[in-house]
Amino acid sequence: MPPRRPVPAAGRGAAACLALLPALALAQVTETREYLSRMDTDGDGRVSLAEYQDWMSYAFDGMDRDGDGVLSATEQPGGKARPLTRDQHLARLAERFSRQDADRNGFLDARELSAPPR
Repeated sequence: MPPRRPVPAAGRGAAACLALLPALALAQVTETREYLSRMDTDGDGRVSLAEYQDWMSYAFDGMDRDGDGVLSATEQPGGKARPLTRDQHLARLAERFSRQDADRNGFLDARELSAPPR
């Protein structure tokens, strides 16, 4: 029987990385739970559509420099897009929320928030 060769350093590194996967997954959940807690303004452990829309509207609010509730072409990146009303923006967020709500209960939990976009 040939002598056993030592595992190359690269092999040991890969094994060590695989051993860390559960810890990395736990770190992701912790980060997602922190994100959820910031969005969850009523503290019930889940995110409603209204909470989601409020949180996700920060960019719209920041770009709407004149505060008229419409992003004009000049207020949008590139300066050539069609105007976008706040109602249109909220409707888009509602569609995204609905796609992420995998269990269709009307709320997003930490698992649904951390899932890739559907």
